[in-house]
Amino acid sequence: MTARAGRPANRRPLFQLGWDVGAPIALFYVLRGLGASTFAALLAGAVLPVVTAGAYWLRDRRLEGMAAFMAGVMLLSMVTSLINGGTRFMLARDGWVTAVAGLCFLASARASRPLAYLGARPLLEGRFLSDGTPWETLWENEPAFRRIWRVSTVIWGIALLADAAARVVMSYTLPVDAVPGLGGLLWPVTMVLLQVVNGVYYRAAGLWQMTAGHDRRAEAVTPSAPAAPAAPTARR
Repeated sequence: MTARAGRPANRRPLFQLGWDVGAPIALFYVLRGLGASTFAALLAGAVLPVVTAGAYWLRDRRLEGMAAFMAGVMLLSMVTSLINGGTRFMLARDGWVTAVAGLCFLASARASRPLAYLGARPLLEGRFLSDGTPWETLWENEPAFRRIWRVSTVIWGIALLADAAARVVMSYTLPVDAVPGLGGLLWPVTMVLLQVVNGVYYRAAGLWQMTAGHDRRAEAVTPSAPAAPAAPTARR
């Protein structure tokens, strides 16, 4: 498959993330404008991403890696929405679900493939500063490559837990109708900060040198050091 043919598939996670965040917020304010209760509007917004995930599953008949993780998060969000904990609990739903996602990231840091690696691979492999070496080959052969993605996964986990804490605090302290909009604005803030922190870390750790093959080419052209001359034997 050519790179051109693969672009739509690689853009889909970004589109789906934008839809899953933006559509429920828009639906909430539309329903509130039509006179629906806060609880009903929040419940409708929680169901929408699950319907979208179900449509993707019916089309592809499979969910792997990060897609399976996101589907699980959406299902958890819907189940949490069905718990009758009141309006404030419903507002804090995204915070509780985000906290679970953060814990999943932290737990996956020592798994065979951490979540940050699973999420980044469809977007970056073979496209950004790459010499064409498959990431699975780098994963198997480069301990530093594995360490980078494990550390990045921990960074994601900590950031998601911080995001979750902010959402829960907002949900129980701010005006009810302001929380969904502010919660939606918090997502791009968290994502941008994550990209900046991870970008700095990737560069400092040498990730892009590995994917571009600079280290391997340097090893290939570096001549072996000549053997040290033998020490002269003393004459008797």
